[in-house]
Amino acid sequence: MSYFKHHVFFCCNQRPAGESCCNDHRASELQTYAKERTAALGLKGQGSVRVNKAGCLGRCDDGPVIVVYPDNVWYTYVDKEDIDEIIDSHLREGRIVDHLRLPEGAA
Repeated sequence: MSYFKHHVFFCCNQRPAGESCCNDHRASELQTYAKERTAALGLKGQGSVRVNKAGCLGRCDDGPVIVVYPDNVWYTYVDKEDIDEIIDSHLREGRIVDHLRLPEGAA
């Protein structure tokens, strides 16, 4: 068994002006929100969830993006409501949020 049940990486990359990047879509702010919300729900820590910032995940054109491991599920999102849905459905209940999921082959 892995140390965390789910490890969530938020792309928080910042590229020069004019280049597509996740941080232009409030990625760092929403990563902080997700980290605080999972903690408030008692989902933080060993055997549960870890929410981290990441550098470029290579999918900024699809962004903003997060990836949930070990499930290898990539999501895009717009706001706190989308983050809440990912936390509630995927991280708490184990159900993938299909309408926010990115296609596996997209890049």
